[in-house]
Amino acid sequence: MHRSHTNGELRIENNGQEVTLAGWVQKTRDKGFMIWVDLRDRYGITQLIFDEDRTDKAVIEKAKTLGREFVIQVKGTVIERQSKNNKIPTGEIEILVTSLEILNAALVPPFTIEDETDGGEELRMKYRYLDIRRNPVKESLIFRHKVSQEVRNFLSNEDFIEVETPYLIKSTPEGARDFVVPSRMNEGQFYALPQSPQTFKQLLMVGGMDKYFQIVKCFRDEDLRADRQPEFTQIDCEMAFVEQEDILTIFEGLTRHLLKKVNNVEIGDFPRMTFDHAMKTYGNDKPDIRFGMEFGELNDVVKHRNFKIFDEAELVVGIAVPGGASYTRKEIDKLVDWVRRPQVGALGMVYVKCNEDGTYKSSVDKFYDQEDLAKWAEKTGAKPGDLICVLSGITNKVRAQLSALRMELAERLNLRKPNEFAPLWVIDFPLLELDEETGHYHAMHHPFTSPKPGQMELLDTDPGAVKANAYDLVLNGNEIGGGSIRIHDKATQAVMLKHLGFSEEDAKAQFGFLMDAFEYGAPPHGGLAFGLDRLVAILAGKETIRDFIAFPKNNSGRDVMIDAPANLDDAQLSELNLQLNITKA
Repeated sequence: MHRSHTNGELRIENNGQEVTLAGWVQKTRDKGFMIWVDLRDRYGITQLIFDEDRTDKAVIEKAKTLGREFVIQVKGTVIERQSKNNKIPTGEIEILVTSLEILNAALVPPFTIEDETDGGEELRMKYRYLDIRRNPVKESLIFRHKVSQEVRNFLSNEDFIEVETPYLIKSTPEGARDFVVPSRMNEGQFYALPQSPQTFKQLLMVGGMDKYFQIVKCFRDEDLRADRQPEFTQIDCEMAFVEQEDILTIFEGLTRHLLKKVNNVEIGDFPRMTFDHAMKTYGNDKPDIRFGMEFGELNDVVKHRNFKIFDEAELVVGIAVPGGASYTRKEIDKLVDWVRRPQVGALGMVYVKCNEDGTYKSSVDKFYDQEDLAKWAEKTGAKPGDLICVLSGITNKVRAQLSALRMELAERLNLRKPNEFAPLWVIDFPLLELDEETGHYHAMHHPFTSPKPGQMELLDTDPGAVKANAYDLVLNGNEIGGGSIRIHDKATQAVMLKHLGFSEEDAKAQFGFLMDAFEYGAPPHGGLAFGLDRLVAILAGKETIRDFIAFPKNNSGRDVMIDAPANLDDAQLSELNLQLNITKA
């Protein structure tokens, strides 16, 4: 073997032992008569010493040629360090080297392999294999492994069976865009990469597997952001003979297990909140409940005071910012500018300072007196010393705008503490969403989600009012999992697809295999899928997911390290029966 110990293993108790180590050169210090080398591997750093009085001259000469990131093997004796380093576990010892072998020389890396590096994100992604050597990335990948192992441990102990489902499947028109794969053997036909294993896990329930899970890659060809990649990993789960409460109980247990094992945090109750309440109170369906600033709707106390902006608004709504009355006019103006950014889209913001003496000072004092503003404070829960921020406009838009402001203010006020965890179930989602451009309804979750009991008949009279038997698990303002009780009979599934605009022929072509399976004794079933990438990042106290993925894509969906996606040559295109139509200017 190339090593008898790792570089994070040796301690003062090993003093006097003959050892063999291997790894990468972190840095060297040459004093002429003595050379020190920090040798690094995944497990840590060990200091090597080459001493002209105790080390062979040829070995010292070879040590003088070492550069950063050279891969070497050394043999030597563990000795006590004269100048100890209490910042690393091996800091009490060093290795007096007797032999040195250079296993591989290295070019000077394009950025420093240090915790605090001088490499920008794009450069580090291009040389990701070097970036992985840095402790922050290495530890993130090890952390992900630990979470995955604990997921498998918990679900296996609950009698779930891990089953692999296909990656080459059939494209369906629901959800995000598919990544498609041409079939060489079936000319003109294409596979799709799965956006989720949804239909397969339902078929496993028909097959009697009862409890299934899979840690699985999924693919969606959609716009990217910090917490979204074109390929991502799900903890995909399904259970038979269950109702909603059974599923919530199991996955509360999994979440508690992870927080205890990974973060050593005990969690009590998981609050339940309806979708409608979440939207009205927080402006989004994944609220962060670690802090307050709940919405106060102000329509009944602001209308008909000759303030045209409020009088013409569909909704006027505000939040109380704790301690915000101390903000200067310049600081408030910056908040106004922030909500006016295109990413938020508000036209402006009205504010009220709640003074410590119980009086109020607002940007609309011309229209509202002290009694009026006291009612605003009551509606928003504002206390003396707080600042009330008010937005107005179309209901859905203004809620989203105020939600964005609430989250921004929470960041500025350090209310989103990464070591605090507040889980939440959001339930009773709408079954259908109206596409304002086309005027058609589409499934808010997916076409296989069951309506809440007793609501099926509303599909014909008031489809927008139908509630889904669906649920999302939210942690610290992030959706970490979502699922539903599924439709499990052919007739109900046919009705659902009809209301989603599928003809009988289209429904059979797209989903006939599933509907046929329902005729052979499908049990009631439901499930949930966690987004593993996002879950791991949140458990680690981070917002972005890239450092928890070994080889992530950039914001354009490119792998800059291997330069993918890339063109195919004409021979490959011909073999796949494809032809690119490129019009040259």
